[in-house]
Amino acid sequence: MTSKVKSILVFILMMTLCTFSNKMNAQKSNTIEFHTSAQCGMCKETIERAMNYEHGIQFAELNMDNMFLTVKYKTKVHTELTIKNIVAKLGYSAGEVKANEKAMNELPKCCQPGAHL
Repeated sequence: MTSKVKSILVFILMMTLCTFSNKMNAQKSNTIEFHTSAQCGMCKETIERAMNYEHGIQFAELNMDNMFLTVKYKTKVHTELTIKNIVAKLGYSAGEVKANEKAMNELPKCCQPGAHL
């Protein structure tokens, strides 16, 4: 075997190992969707801004038609419960997780539950 062939084989082997290593180190992500107690556009802005600046959150969007929040997150950083707890600490219910009452009472009146009845 010539040195040129050996060099090519070594290069291919190294590239294969690098690719395998990168795939093993890649962080997995998950997407969840859950209902919130959001009421209006201000709620949407508050929730999306907070979620999209949170470490480990890749994407967050509140659907204004049904008030369901879709969140894509890194599973090494968050779980479904930690995601819902972030929303609850903002003052909004998140699926089965109740809103933090103090934070909810500090929301603008239009964002508080029952404001649009």
